[in-house]
Amino acid sequence: MLNSKFLNYWIGAIGVLNLMSSCRSSSGSVKQPGQTTNAMAHKVQHKTYINPVFEPILADPTVVRDPQSKMFYAYGTADNWGDGKGQRLVSILQSADLAHWTWIGTAFSSKPSWKAEGGIWAPDVVQLNGKYMMYYAYSTWGDPNPGIGVALADRPEGPFSDQGKLFDSKQINVPNSIDPYFFTENGQNYLFWGSFSDAETQGTYGVELDENGTAVLDLNQKFKVAAGDFEAVVIHKRKGYYYFIGSKGSCCEGEKSSYHVLVGRSRYLKGPYVDQEGRNLTQRGSGTLLLKGNDKFVGTGHTSRIITDDKGNDWILYHAMDPKHPRVSSGGNRRMLLLDQVVWDKGWPVIDGASSSVEEKPAPKFY
Repeated sequence: MLNSKFLNYWIGAIGVLNLMSSCRSSSGSVKQPGQTTNAMAHKVQHKTYINPVFEPILADPTVVRDPQSKMFYAYGTADNWGDGKGQRLVSILQSADLAHWTWIGTAFSSKPSWKAEGGIWAPDVVQLNGKYMMYYAYSTWGDPNPGIGVALADRPEGPFSDQGKLFDSKQINVPNSIDPYFFTENGQNYLFWGSFSDAETQGTYGVELDENGTAVLDLNQKFKVAAGDFEAVVIHKRKGYYYFIGSKGSCCEGEKSSYHVLVGRSRYLKGPYVDQEGRNLTQRGSGTLLLKGNDKFVGTGHTSRIITDDKGNDWILYHAMDPKHPRVSSGGNRRMLLLDQVVWDKGWPVIDGASSSVEEKPAPKFY
């Protein structure tokens, strides 16, 4: 039989080891498949963070919070990390504070079957009617007919079950129909989408969805909110205004990537959205700068929703690349996850220096 004094020392040592393990796993780490999330992650309070908040890759991020556990989940475009494990079909990360993330798995075990080929791009995940909805683009580079589908899950960790295609470019007559974004108001659900194109029918559009968010009410009733030099739409409502946040430039040319984020606003969800110069966003070349690259990060864009912490501060996540290390061994763009605070100046969103932070910053506060 164990001596009781020795047993107490042994139990204490195990507790210390568990705590050390928890602290390590809560800071930008990669958790192996099959591991469970340590409950201590809920209690870890980080005072600061520094970009990137996750690497090597989480491109085109979307973030949702589980109302029960209060944990955040981030999802990104399917990518090959160059680590010999192949393509991750929509990575899922978990965090207690938006600033320290752990990879916990993938949303899909196989690609949806409604399209012959393509990648799963730019997911947008929201909670609706007790389900987790994932709207995603299905496309190849230069695809003449990309489309947008939807998948469902009971939990934010998945697995997500594909429900099929909502529409493709030919059906809805919008070229490059990718980058979906869900918005709901007064019981009405909407999907916004669109990407780069010079065609006559180019642009970012919105359309009404049914109450379940799984079907378009009328493909002919779409409305245009921005020109075809924008992509990666986010709509944020604040104090009587709707803010359009979108990205321009090249997302995926390594150190040459010119992605940057611009904004406009409207009194009405369906627009017109105008920038600070009064230009309508349906006019090419419009938009007020919110975020651009710098010496340490380039290709800064495709943002998440704006998320408010428990101190009332607003935050936004997005991807960017290190120009000195822009690719992984597979040749793919090393689009890391970054975080910055959004403040408001005379009714307009502002990021300090209109550029990614490169020094240690106070972390978001969640209790």
